[in-house]
Amino acid sequence: LLSVCEGRPGLSDRKKKERKMEKITLDSRIYFDQGNLAVCLAVENLKRDMSRVLCPGEDQMMRGGVNGTPIRLVNAELPPEMWELELKKGEFLLKAGSPLGFVYGIYEISRSFLGIQPFWFWNDQAFETKPFAEIPDGFYKRSEPFRVKLRGWFVNDEVLLHTWKVNRDPAEPWRMVFEALLRLGGNMVIPGTDRNAHRYRKLASDMGLAITHHHAEPLGAEMFARAYPALNASFAEHSDKFYTLWEKAVKEQKDMNVVWNLGFRGQGDCPFWESDPRYDTDEARGELMSRLIRIQYEMVKKENPQALCCTNLYGETMELYKKGYLQLPEDVIHIWADNGFGKMVSRRQGNHNPRILALPEKNSEKKHGIYYHASFYDLQAAAQLTMLPNSPEFVEKELKQVLEQGADDYWLINCSNVKPHVFILDEIAQLWKTGTLSEDWAKGYAARYFGEKGAAEIAARYLEFSGCAVKYGPNEDDRAGEQFANHVPRILMTQFIQDKNSCAQAFLWAFRADTLKEQVRWYEALCRQAVRSYGRYLEACKKTALGLSGRARRLFEDSLLLQADILHGCYEGALEICKSLLCGFGGDNLGGFYHAGKAAESYRNTDGRMRAREHGKWHGFYENECQADIKQSSWVAQTLMGYFRVLGDGPHFYQWQREFSDTEENKRVVLILNMENHLTHEELYERMKERWEENETDGK
Repeated sequence: LLSVCEGRPGLSDRKKKERKMEKITLDSRIYFDQGNLAVCLAVENLKRDMSRVLCPGEDQMMRGGVNGTPIRLVNAELPPEMWELELKKGEFLLKAGSPLGFVYGIYEISRSFLGIQPFWFWNDQAFETKPFAEIPDGFYKRSEPFRVKLRGWFVNDEVLLHTWKVNRDPAEPWRMVFEALLRLGGNMVIPGTDRNAHRYRKLASDMGLAITHHHAEPLGAEMFARAYPALNASFAEHSDKFYTLWEKAVKEQKDMNVVWNLGFRGQGDCPFWESDPRYDTDEARGELMSRLIRIQYEMVKKENPQALCCTNLYGETMELYKKGYLQLPEDVIHIWADNGFGKMVSRRQGNHNPRILALPEKNSEKKHGIYYHASFYDLQAAAQLTMLPNSPEFVEKELKQVLEQGADDYWLINCSNVKPHVFILDEIAQLWKTGTLSEDWAKGYAARYFGEKGAAEIAARYLEFSGCAVKYGPNEDDRAGEQFANHVPRILMTQFIQDKNSCAQAFLWAFRADTLKEQVRWYEALCRQAVRSYGRYLEACKKTALGLSGRARRLFEDSLLLQADILHGCYEGALEICKSLLCGFGGDNLGGFYHAGKAAESYRNTDGRMRAREHGKWHGFYENECQADIKQSSWVAQTLMGYFRVLGDGPHFYQWQREFSDTEENKRVVLILNMENHLTHEELYERMKERWEENETDGK
């Protein structure tokens, strides 16, 4: 800013010297009406940002500091959420007509003049200190209206955030989630799932965000099964208790800005009729849901006639809506959902995957929005620990279609634990702001967080990520994340131990076969391909990392390189599971044991490398990784080792130990079965590995 201002044509050297330079310094006073808490909190964050970036210069310290240009917040007649920044008569004015307008304007000052980026916390941004930030003479900037009206995140499957603390404060990670969302122009949030949503909604509301609700928690009410654990969660049996919970939720949130989610689902994020078989037809299910949505709607409107309401057309609910069995009040926002992989079709549930188009008709007079996944958890093939396996170009295409179909009233993005997904979340935020994405967006992202040096190469690595993902089905979005390399092996191992002569029913969604062996062979081929593709990608990421230094290198190793390592390591483990099971089908229990041991080792080491990326404030971040649960994959592989050891070495368990521990002489003399304690599975595996790898080396 300084060079641009001083280089302005027509300004003589003498006038440059005479002109009083307006600048933000540590001494700049901020004047504002302290009546709104969200504005107060944003101002406090601006002061924090100033203290991180601005430092007194040597001449300023000698003179006891230099007065900075005052910043004044001024009420003005501007549309909601909009702001103006203007340098006028020696004051830097922030004008807005609403609290969120001021909040956004405050964070714009932080971004434009102090260089604080929206994901500064999540990407460990380094702050380059300077004595002041110059405000160019005649500076004026006005915000543009957002392309999407309601914009926010659902902090869902938040297992990493759930146990992680920053500065010993469990609320600090959530505070940073909400701040990042506001910096990106968000105005709405589901602040966690179940108890977390109740625990953190006041914090989110205080910071200026509207509260909305999980589709399984209508009105943000306490789950019936929590309030009444001894009762069957049936509306037909306990309608009065459901009413009580809903009325209580409305009263508890009446002083917050709320987008009320209406609906009726089961207690485990599943259809209510799974536990209440009296609703055995689409007509009966739709009638009950329609009636209860109307009841909830009237409860809310009685408290606040201007309240905004929405309902999710998600999974089975959308099927009822498409068939005409679900009737909604006219002004309720219809929320359409992607399938968890970024495609706007109905989600797969178990082996059922109808892929019904999940978008409204063009020119609909109703209000429409979307629930979209930057992260997903399905116990099948999704990505929650690593980035979305579909490309940014794919996401852009889908979301532009969403806008073309008129679903611009509401965008709720599943952000999961934020940190693994910042790249895609940044892209989506660009789209909800303007509806378009600049050609150099990825490079700009890399430059903002990693620095200009190497930005093009880093951006290339990010854009190559989805190209390595396993393509497991015929559809363009059928690309797998890390759950495919963890849940699927556990499905196959479980089926093998329970009944290896039958196919795995839980895997029919991916591959229909008559036998488990066919399923294992099909999956093995995908794992081999994945190990090769992620192996090449991992080497490319390592090469990129070597070209970086300092904080940029550490950030790259903590983010993209780590995700490549996780996927490569997990697929190595999955491939070894396939080898183990195929040995088992052939009656080779010793080979089955060995390859199961290799799988357990691969998963265990992958989890260890992930945990090794915890440092500083990130200490303990991955400790509660319990969804892909890489360490559990290792445990289950160890169970498979035990299964093969029982089959091949039981009941006395001495033959394999003698085979890999004793000399040839001792093997032939069997007067006492064993002279040492029995080896654990891991100890036996290590001796096998040493012997077999030595033989493999000798063979080469």
